[in-house]
Amino acid sequence: MASTLSYNSLNPLVAAFSRTHFSNPMYKQLSTDISPLVSYGNRTIKQRKILRQVKATPLLEAPVSTPKSTQSGAEIGEGQTPQKKKLKVLVAGGGIGGLVFALAAKRKGFEVVVFEKDLSAIRGEGQYRGPIQIQSNALAALEAIDMNVAEQVMRVGCITGDRINGLVDGVSGSWYIKFDTFTPAAERGLPVTRVISRMALQEILARAVGENVIMNASNVVDFVDHGTKVTVLLENGQKYDGDLLVGADGIWSKVRTKLFGATEATYSGYTCYTGIADFVPPDIESVGYRVFLGHKQYFVSSDVGAGKMQWYAFHQEPAGGTDTPNGKKERLLKLFEGWCDKIIDLIVATEEEAILRRDIYDRMPTLTWGKGRVTLLGDSVHAMQPNMGQGGCMAIEDGYQLALELDNGWKQSAKSGSPIDIDSSLKSYERERRLRVAIIHGMARMAALMASTYKAYLGVGLGPLEEELEEDFLFTS
Repeated sequence: MASTLSYNSLNPLVAAFSRTHFSNPMYKQLSTDISPLVSYGNRTIKQRKILRQVKATPLLEAPVSTPKSTQSGAEIGEGQTPQKKKLKVLVAGGGIGGLVFALAAKRKGFEVVVFEKDLSAIRGEGQYRGPIQIQSNALAALEAIDMNVAEQVMRVGCITGDRINGLVDGVSGSWYIKFDTFTPAAERGLPVTRVISRMALQEILARAVGENVIMNASNVVDFVDHGTKVTVLLENGQKYDGDLLVGADGIWSKVRTKLFGATEATYSGYTCYTGIADFVPPDIESVGYRVFLGHKQYFVSSDVGAGKMQWYAFHQEPAGGTDTPNGKKERLLKLFEGWCDKIIDLIVATEEEAILRRDIYDRMPTLTWGKGRVTLLGDSVHAMQPNMGQGGCMAIEDGYQLALELDNGWKQSAKSGSPIDIDSSLKSYERERRLRVAIIHGMARMAALMASTYKAYLGVGLGPLEEELEEDFLFTS
């Protein structure tokens, strides 16, 4: 596919040339008002459209989605499904990336089986499974896959992209840079960034994929690529055959280990405390998210709807640290002593049991994502630091692109009368995704460095990153 500029509206650092292009219709359902003069840093927007703020609502009996059209352009009527294609796709992992790919492949007419190791793909929030940010680029991919699913996600999610977002001095609380995330998305016909409950998102995707497609409590522990088919082995001893295998089983992927051998994930240098508080800041109507900059630590807060705020506290220290029983909150208050009240108030408002801790790891993307009839997707191949909110979004884009390449391969085989060249389709998918993923992965690492080397009290800003940030912002706006 031709190279095109794909814009990420949440953080201008993410803008990068990419081969991924989404054939989604214009986003026409913007409920807008016109706000008065709004200033963003050194830029002024005389007329800024504002989406009506939508609070997150529970997902109640969401209907199973019926696609309105296929990417080949053939219209599909209500209740109809694409013509079945004789290709069986096995997916290891029923997380966001695995389910999005399964949905995209199903909409293309392929037979899909998803193996999910947990008891249910519709998982509760649980440890490390808090609300997730779905940015404009990922929403555009969902629209291209299934408009009804995208509309459900946008309806259930809490809009943050219509408000002020940006970087703040952690001590004074004063704005460093404000991002206008709405205007660029609206000008490009893209949906606006949302934050959604991970359980609600999983439920929407699982319903659309279908219960008959997902095998819960099915942990893929091994596979054999026979050259003409792939056999997967589950932990319970059962075996299943398919035409190809997609490893969407996360940062500690067993499929990746089988393909390339055991490799260590890279410790970022940061441990992360995260929590959700029943708390409504006084500026909730005007601010979506903030990144509070500091020295050797930084803090992120975001509205997640329903009167709740989600936050992340990153602190630079060796991996493997632990806290005393019921000591997380006390430690955080000491770490951020002297920082602005916006941070302290959030920590104080959070229950001790609602605070979780984990060390942050990522994996450097490689040039090779797969071998033969097996490839990788999402965190299994390019796990990234969470500070830009792009990990899940990149997995969604992966799912779209992989289904597209398989569909293109099928069409070519039908035209030539020869069997589909699965190896070539998978290699094409990898080529289309490598550059964009590598750039955003690098930006996520740079963002962590930028956010934790800010020293306002010494008159030190963001260094060389400051100029780059401004240039990227002006270029993409």
